[in-house]
Amino acid sequence: MRKCLVTCFAVVVFLLVTLPLGAQTSKADADRIAKLEQQIADAKSSADNSWMLTSSALVLMMTGPGLALFYGGLVRKKNVLATMMQSFAMMALITVLWALFGYSFSFGAGNGFIGDFHHLFLNGVGSQPDPNYSTTIPQQTFMVYQLMFAIITPALITGAFAERMKFSAMVIFMVLWSVVVYDPMAHMVWGKGGLLNAALGGRFPTLDFAGGTVVHVTSGVSALVCAIYLGRRLGYPREAMPPHSVVLSFVGACLLWVGWFGFNAGSALAAGNLATSAFVATHFAAAAAVVGWAGAEWVRNGKPSALGAISGAVAGLVAITPAAGFVSPMAALFIGLAAGVFCYLMVAKVKARLGYDDSLDAFGVHGAGGTLGALLTGVFASSAVNPIFKDAQGSTLPSGLLEGNAHQLLNQFVGVVIAWALAAVGTLIILKIVDATVGLRVSEEHEIQGLDLSQHGEEGYYWEVST
Repeated sequence: MRKCLVTCFAVVVFLLVTLPLGAQTSKADADRIAKLEQQIADAKSSADNSWMLTSSALVLMMTGPGLALFYGGLVRKKNVLATMMQSFAMMALITVLWALFGYSFSFGAGNGFIGDFHHLFLNGVGSQPDPNYSTTIPQQTFMVYQLMFAIITPALITGAFAERMKFSAMVIFMVLWSVVVYDPMAHMVWGKGGLLNAALGGRFPTLDFAGGTVVHVTSGVSALVCAIYLGRRLGYPREAMPPHSVVLSFVGACLLWVGWFGFNAGSALAAGNLATSAFVATHFAAAAAVVGWAGAEWVRNGKPSALGAISGAVAGLVAITPAAGFVSPMAALFIGLAAGVFCYLMVAKVKARLGYDDSLDAFGVHGAGGTLGALLTGVFASSAVNPIFKDAQGSTLPSGLLEGNAHQLLNQFVGVVIAWALAAVGTLIILKIVDATVGLRVSEEHEIQGLDLSQHGEEGYYWEVST
């Protein structure tokens, strides 16, 4: 009996000694695990943030120097600086508007059509993520990334009225257009509570990964309205108005191609597999569109042109923009090829037949290409690439028509129709307001002289003449 009591006492002493030690060890292990998990989360956040800041710089590069060079080379030399200045002005003007209210109107909670006033003057936009959009990057990074889209979108419109709109009128038009057209469309497609937001339960979930409707349809349709409202340039189409430097445009197109990786792959909002998929789709579509445009031109004219090849690349990049994060590489090839041929026909045949003067083919490439790409997204979207739709139990649902989701094509059509209507009506109203206040068009004398001198008092090229 005594021996048994001694044994029990020894066991009790052992437990009293070892249990606190085990508890301490478990607590230390838990602390180490928690610290390790935090380090992993910080590393992921750092990687995602690095990619998003890089993507922001790439998208800004698309406006200046990319679009500025691309458009600048396509006009006559007396208008090169004025054309480039329009893109550059957007980099400054839209940035200020975005900081004051544009971001809040686009990405504030608001209602189905427009954001609220919560983020006016960037209130609350700091280093913490907004979980509605991304859990790993600061909201300030998300804000500045989206700003780059807001900058390039109105800059695209300038190609339609190149060589004939007053700079003062352009400034007022772009300010109003950003508020009336871009901010509501961005909110409807990407903002929390937006009518067309596929990720956050919109009434008509439209798949638009990087801005097919938000950027290209709105700018392209607005470009067409501007071209028709302002009328043709003096001498068009009787006089030849060839680009003064395809070399500048060539360099600009190459910069656009490279920058578009930030535009599309950056829209994954993380440095993960989806960014890779969007990157690959973007490149494949651009390459296929070059083949499509240049091939169609070769068949029709007997030779492919450099201008046609770079235009085809841009058309392919436009068309894949809404689809980049939803389709496979083979689907991207098809979308790019179709866009190259379709946009070439819009520029070479439809524009000539209808007679409107879309100076730099903003509608033929962005309006037509964006519409085609948005609709084809509804056909080729794959849940294997991006399982965006799920049922109540969390199971993945089909994404596009080829997977059995025919209704998605209808959603895409609704998104396109809303973008067309908002852009057309909004642009027409703004044009009438600006025309009635400061006037839209330069005088005939100034148009003949060129916008470089008449609007800015300088020339793009000063040729030295020896005496």
